[in-house]
Amino acid sequence: MEEVYVYDVNYRMQYHPEFHQKHGKNFTEDELEYLCKYYEADDLQTVAFALEKTEAAIQMKVSNLRKTGLFEFYKNRNLYY
Repeated sequence: MEEVYVYDVNYRMQYHPEFHQKHGKNFTEDELEYLCKYYEADDLQTVAFALEKTEAAIQMKVSNLRKTGLFEFYKNRNLYY
């Protein structure tokens, strides 16, 4: 049987249980740090696969972090360690 991957109109992969095992779960502090450090350096799909969440969830979280001013906080967290 051939695997079927579904993409939305923005070419983002939709939920697939094999790739998005943390879908629907809250982001940990470490995941938020990773997200903010690599979101601008890597492509969206790579970050989504690394965090095991959908691309849409990643974009939504980044948007919310930027609105609340926490994106830069997590991006610079542990900068000197």
